[in-house]
Amino acid sequence: MKPIALAEIARAVGARNAINPMITGICTDTRKLSPGCLFIAIKGPNFDGHTFVKTALKQGAAAVLCQDETACGEQALLVPDTRAALLKLAAYYRRLFGVKVVGITGSVGKTTTKEMTAAVLASTFKVLKNAGNLNNEIGLPMTVFELDDSYEAAVLEMGMSGLGEISRLSNASAPDIGVITNVGVSHIEKLGSKANILKAKMEILDGMPQGAPLLLNADDSLLRKAETGGHPVFYYGIENAACDFNACNIEQSTSNTHFTILSKGVEQRIDLPAIGRHNIYNALAAFAAGILAGVSPKDAATALADYAPAGMRQRIKHFGGITFIEDCYNASPDSMHAALVVLADLQAERRIAVLGDMLELGDYAEQTHVEIGARAAENDVDVLLTFGELTKLTAQKAKESGVGTVLAFDNKNRLAAALCDILSPGDAVLFKASRGMGLEDIIEMVYRELKVDE
Repeated sequence: MKPIALAEIARAVGARNAINPMITGICTDTRKLSPGCLFIAIKGPNFDGHTFVKTALKQGAAAVLCQDETACGEQALLVPDTRAALLKLAAYYRRLFGVKVVGITGSVGKTTTKEMTAAVLASTFKVLKNAGNLNNEIGLPMTVFELDDSYEAAVLEMGMSGLGEISRLSNASAPDIGVITNVGVSHIEKLGSKANILKAKMEILDGMPQGAPLLLNADDSLLRKAETGGHPVFYYGIENAACDFNACNIEQSTSNTHFTILSKGVEQRIDLPAIGRHNIYNALAAFAAGILAGVSPKDAATALADYAPAGMRQRIKHFGGITFIEDCYNASPDSMHAALVVLADLQAERRIAVLGDMLELGDYAEQTHVEIGARAAENDVDVLLTFGELTKLTAQKAKESGVGTVLAFDNKNRLAAALCDILSPGDAVLFKASRGMGLEDIIEMVYRELKVDE
């Protein structure tokens, strides 16, 4: 972080202060506190940072920012809401720098799009990005505070669970380029309809300067019709050859996808070390954002060729003639279907899907899990193993729809053992579930039994 006077921070968040040290960092967690920082006491439903104010000062915090006057001393700034103040301060701090910011949101694919976009921009600029999925009203501001004069660009992912959140994150980050990947049913439990999800995603415009471009997926019916408030729009897609960035001549192997991007008469061949139609969309968005930011098509293509999937997002392994697809960081109906399409497109003797529950779908949960069972049959799954209560519905529907072998489990050890007994060379295996299901435990058991990576 670039050092900043406490008085300047006080003006940014609308607080009064009696002292004026230089602040060299922002911290909301005393376990990560460094001397000279400003400790912000965040108050949440299950915790209260005010209880750590004294600890923060003892550990060397130069000052604290509070909303509870009883916890504040002379080294504190007092504000009505520390969460709101954190966002205000991030907004002020971000505007101290001339970096080009790409803001990314969407129902599915935003983290992968962020990673690909950061890789493309890093071919030309020094780039800051959110670590992991620190894309909320705490994580994004804390990422912004990592900016200093050495950075030339930033890629910031914006997540949300309800209306108003993307607006606040956009105002904090002021994107020069906005990207919306798609509009799916994630968070439909709170928002009630895809129309409301679209409305929430379009809040990315709220913090974008006038004239800042917006990148939209032309193959998403809702985004294609979205009102963009006068911002210039660039469309990317596969199905519509007339969009600004179009992918064509698509070829796929067991671990790579090859395609050509057509843009204003320019053709650029892309060799992407990832598979699936959804990853073509992610790469298109990243390529387009790079071009708008000033990256050459050739440099963007080279960066995408070097892309490596992050975390447990569609990591592919080949062992003993078996292809394993680890895609269990998170799951929604849209991403679950996309993963099944990836499995269907692989050349394999048998296609095996290991699916766990999709969480946080509210009243839509049972219906969507039944639909995934039908999708498994449509995408030529030969063997389906499920884990969790909701995927019992998936298993039942898959069996009714013609999937040859269907087994439902409520125990990870038994599922892993059954899978090991079933596997043989020539198989392709997909692991997919919401993060909370801990499907990686099953992967580890299977790899241990088969001695993968030994």
